[in-house]
Amino acid sequence: MKPLLKHSTRTLLALVIGLALLACNEPEAEQQSLAPMAFHDSDECHVCGMIITDFPGPKGQALDKAGVKKFCSAAEMLGWWLQPENRIGDAKLYVHDMGRSDWAEPDDSHLIAATSAFYVVGLGDSGLKGAMGAVLASFADEQAAGKLAAIHGARVLRFEQIDQGVLQQAAATQH
Repeated sequence: MKPLLKHSTRTLLALVIGLALLACNEPEAEQQSLAPMAFHDSDECHVCGMIITDFPGPKGQALDKAGVKKFCSAAEMLGWWLQPENRIGDAKLYVHDMGRSDWAEPDDSHLIAATSAFYVVGLGDSGLKGAMGAVLASFADEQAAGKLAAIHGARVLRFEQIDQGVLQQAAATQH
């Protein structure tokens, strides 16, 4: 009878260890999706600490294995991302598609990959307000971005074309 009991104990131990390992992997698998998250009234900007939903215009967020960082504007997120220490890892960046969102209250169901967005830069005299600093409008569609740029004498840039100089110049034109 002892050998049977010894076998059952090993089987039970292996089952418990297997379940524990499986349970440990579930949250990691969920985090790996790195899908955009909704903004909430209590969310604070990762850079400046201001309440994100207090401001109009497109917001940004960066998601990685460590969690989510939310920003009160697309420009704040891009400024953060351009810092060398933040470009490490596999962060996914998202911004609102302003071609499908209301400027005053962007719709979180229209968050798009920041790396594939078109950005309207130079909106200083447009009357479009945002958080402090530069106001950039992010779009999924190049034609929609071009229309806004043409109306306000602004320009359309891709993610790769935005650097600290572009952000500083855009901030300097805000009134």
